Amino acid sequence: MVGPHLPFVSTYRSEDGWDALGDRTRRAIIGCLAERPQAVGELAQRLPVSRPAVSQHLKVLKDAGLVIEHAAGTRRIYRLNPSGVGALRDQLDVFWTRALASYKDVVEQPTEERS
Repeated sequence: MVGPHLPFVSTYRSEDGWDALGDRTRRAIIGCLAERPQAVGELAQRLPVSRPAVSQHLKVLKDAGLVIEHAAGTRRIYRLNPSGVGALRDQLDVFWTRALASYKDVVEQPTEERS
């Protein structure tokens, strides 16, 4: 325990976007940031985790290149990193294209070969 009311959130360092998205809280943060840029406090209000936990998750997402931050006075505003999210989308496009090509190959085989 970090404190009597704050559980320690175990995070891991990962520079892989897919690994970073393996945690449901980080996926929820990405969902929130997809709506609009937000500060840690705003995110913590929308999620069932503490502000320190949100900060830890944002660090993992930032290290993975999925979010970026900028200063707005004393606050840090986080938003999705278009290039990091775009790289994940490009990887999904490759997987999807390969899967469709494999499916097409199977469907176009004569019926006798498929059985």
